[in-house]
Amino acid sequence: MSKHYTFVEVENLAKRFPTREGELTVFEKANFGIEKGEFVCIIGHSGCGKSTILNVLAGLDTATDGAVFMEGKEVSDPALDRGVVFQSYSLFPWKTALKNVMFAVRARWPHMSKQEIKDHAYKYLEMVSLTGGTELRKPAELSGGMRQRVSIARAFAIEPKLLLLDEPFGALDALTRGNIQDELIKIWSQTHQTVFMITHDVDEAILLADRILLMTNGPYARIAESVKVDLERPRDRTTIIHEPGYYPIRNHLVDFLVKRSKELAGGPDDGAQIDVDANQDKEDSGRGFPPEVNPAKDALGETGKSQAESPQLKAVNAG
Repeated sequence: MSKHYTFVEVENLAKRFPTREGELTVFEKANFGIEKGEFVCIIGHSGCGKSTILNVLAGLDTATDGAVFMEGKEVSDPALDRGVVFQSYSLFPWKTALKNVMFAVRARWPHMSKQEIKDHAYKYLEMVSLTGGTELRKPAELSGGMRQRVSIARAFAIEPKLLLLDEPFGALDALTRGNIQDELIKIWSQTHQTVFMITHDVDEAILLADRILLMTNGPYARIAESVKVDLERPRDRTTIIHEPGYYPIRNHLVDFLVKRSKELAGGPDDGAQIDVDANQDKEDSGRGFPPEVNPAKDALGETGKSQAESPQLKAVNAG
């Protein structure tokens, strides 16, 4: 077994399926690490294998090749040290919001008293603003946003070492999505848990993440880059667009999704090559980690002002 440097380490992960035409490689050579307490998002077009990677991290699926390690131990099965929030709410329809969270807490700490379990569940329901009687409603009596808040509270309540979010806001309207993003930021800032999240929304990724992993198009998808979100925390979704580094990061992500994700896609002859940054950490490069880029730092001078502001940012600042 190789030496492990990060809290979570993914080594040479690949997923292949048999088809009538032969073997289909969804993704391959996926290598990356996640530091303890880090918030990492992953972005890529549909079909590149993002959800499969998350399911392997959760122990809900197996990779064809490669392995996942957490704290130096290989992940092979589901466990309560990893919590998952899916786009679908996955709540028990016959239980109230409170009892849905209590069920998870009881499974995590079976020796807790009933009152301790209830108090612990209430703590996390309060963090997502679901008290004052709302916690006593069943899922059918809650809006979609409220149901997702219950799912988030339940996942955080078991205090997992790694929280996995699979497009948790994808089915919500823009206003509700924004409100729950705020709730997620608040609860994460209080718990400092390690988070790995799938999203298709570049603005959401910039708001939430410390780093964003970019996947090329499938089949033969790869993790091409690790983009550092070099913006100060705490972040506010109403003011983040005024940050000088915001549009350099956003433009880099959009350019990748529109153009480079296809150009860098792999193939059966392995012809596509991903450039490795000469300044990349030698240990990371040696482990096959994707090159890390910092669009905000690259675009900003010593004064912290953008050297090449986008038209969108100029318009915002002028307003």
